[in-house]
Amino acid sequence: MKKITKSVRYALIAAATLVAAGAFTAASKPDFALGRNIQILFNMFRDVSAFYVDSVDTDEMLRDAAAGMTSNLDPYTVLIPEDEMEEFEILTTGKYGGIGALVRQSGDWIAIAQPYEGFPADKAGLVIGDKLLEVDGRSIRGLDVSEVSSMLKGSPGTALRLKVEKLLTGEQADVTLRRERIKISGIPYYGMIADGVGYVLHDDFTEECSLDMRRALVELKKQGATSLIIDLRGNGGGILQEAVKILSLLVPKGTEVVSMKGRIGELDETFTTQTDPIDTRMPVVVLVNSQSASAAEIVSGALQDLDRAVLLGQRTFGKGLVQSTRPLGYNAFLKVTTAKYYIPSGRCIQALDYAHRNDDGSVGTVPDSLIWEFRTSGGRKVYDGGGVMPDVRIEPQYVSRFTTVLYGKGYLEDFANDYFRRHREGVDVDRFTLPDDEYDRFVEFMQDKDVEVESQTQRTVDELRRQAEREKYLDRISGELEAIERKLKDDKNADLQAFREDIRKLLESEIVMRYHYYAGVARHSALRDREVRAAVELLADTARYRRILSQQDTERK
Repeated sequence: MKKITKSVRYALIAAATLVAAGAFTAASKPDFALGRNIQILFNMFRDVSAFYVDSVDTDEMLRDAAAGMTSNLDPYTVLIPEDEMEEFEILTTGKYGGIGALVRQSGDWIAIAQPYEGFPADKAGLVIGDKLLEVDGRSIRGLDVSEVSSMLKGSPGTALRLKVEKLLTGEQADVTLRRERIKISGIPYYGMIADGVGYVLHDDFTEECSLDMRRALVELKKQGATSLIIDLRGNGGGILQEAVKILSLLVPKGTEVVSMKGRIGELDETFTTQTDPIDTRMPVVVLVNSQSASAAEIVSGALQDLDRAVLLGQRTFGKGLVQSTRPLGYNAFLKVTTAKYYIPSGRCIQALDYAHRNDDGSVGTVPDSLIWEFRTSGGRKVYDGGGVMPDVRIEPQYVSRFTTVLYGKGYLEDFANDYFRRHREGVDVDRFTLPDDEYDRFVEFMQDKDVEVESQTQRTVDELRRQAEREKYLDRISGELEAIERKLKDDKNADLQAFREDIRKLLESEIVMRYHYYAGVARHSALRDREVRAAVELLADTARYRRILSQQDTERK
């Protein structure tokens, strides 16, 4: 076979591009522009690859080109190359082949951070804090979490050999297990939280989470639930169809719950509930916050618009954009925004207007002048403008930066491991609180630990000092700034006492995890959560609950 020279190969590719572009030129000027730009982009890609002074990675060039192409759109329109499809499928389905455990960095090694109950790691006796030393005979010293996670994943049924250092004994052990198809439930916990009140924690809208929700509601009714709390805080959404199926459990069959409208009319669609509900009368409170997004906003917003539930918490995130995946060839896909969501009142939940950017490229929220009034089924006023406003608003609580740093460095986990070694008798999920003497022990544990914290307040003071110096005001206010800085000066022991209750709560959760998995943490936290308590009190006040659903308008902003 005659060898094709580089110049001939480029000519053939360019000709193929011209043929492809020609398909766009016959119809209209916009199509001509598309074909022209495709040709220019291809030629640029070809010539950079061929003539740039240093060798280039064409895969990286493609990623950069795709990122640049979508940079002025929205953050959800992205290229998904072949090597990222597995991660994308895990996010959407909640399924993967592996051992069923989260891992974290622990010095030069990787440690078990959370085994999923009933999956291979758990069945093999691995516990939180067990340190992985080898995977299939290869030392993992110095590898990062992503590398080790990839080594642990694989086809279901395949064997995996681990060498571990056991937390409880300090001894090394060889562990052989078989990977399984891991299905992470979108409903990690449900149970009775108070007399007659059922509680469901819903983490995400992965594949089949509606079946888990149905199972939870049926079981809670059997346990005597006459009212319900659905916790969607921190739920970033997922599959739209799962949201529709979950709404089908609580509203009459045939109810319109969400519609999609985009530039291409053929893709517009309206979704109605398709199955008979489990219950249409049980009082429901839905907990939401600023991290409740997408499908979580569809469920909460539709229940509000239909006057089916009271929303409690903070305004939701405001992601009302619909994405579809389109094949690009070679196992790559484009995730592209094709429409916007509209809930039953007719309002769109999208907060940021990516189509009209500011001069500096930033994206603004909807101005007050463009916020419109809508009505629920019963006539209450609700508004668009981004996200869903709760019926009962509770100001958020924030964790200190110091506490966040402690958690991020793994110090809370390390102390919880120590507690687990010293207390093999277990803890009571409902009643456990960390004793004062154990917190004092934690303070002692922290004495030789490095905690460097620069608070946002300190950064603001630093910026104020620089600005005052530029504007010649520093001499006047330097004394006041120094006084503020003295009060802000990092003092680890002072911060350990100042943020004692926040740190204690996180320590309690870490400790409960070691005895009762994530479900135990969810119950322990819910029993002490101020918003859950507020929801329980609201459900107990039947008159107030009914008054909200029949008379109360939501706040405009």
